Amino acid sequence: MALWIQILPGSSEPIYVQVAEQISKAIARGELASGDKLPAVRKLAAELVINPNTVARAYSRLEQAGLVTTKTGSGTYVSDPKLRRHDAADINILTDRMDTLITRGLNLGLEEQDIIAMFKGRLAKFVNKKAERRKND
Repeated sequence: MALWIQILPGSSEPIYVQVAEQISKAIARGELASGDKLPAVRKLAAELVINPNTVARAYSRLEQAGLVTTKTGSGTYVSDPKLRRHDAADINILTDRMDTLITRGLNLGLEEQDIIAMFKGRLAKFVNKKAERRKND
């Protein structure tokens, strides 16, 4: 499993958040499947040329979100989606972000069907990659 992460040093987003978000997206797209082992903290830190504590913090954030589990002495693994908890606070944040996107789209003059088509197109990219991964496994 190849994990490709790009750090943007000038970004206002902390590096650990950048790492966590990119791993989260890879899980959502199916590039990382349930049971896949993430690189060791020191190995990923060396590859990204960042402090190991930064990677550990990113992994901790992913674990708090229920996306990964850490087995002491064994490593960090992508969690089974069926066992992930559904946090009401996360769902509220998602809803707020969707409201923001809808508002921006409408303010740009997009019609309802245009916004829906854009969302379906973006969603299809994630779903298709996930289905492709399952087919190849």
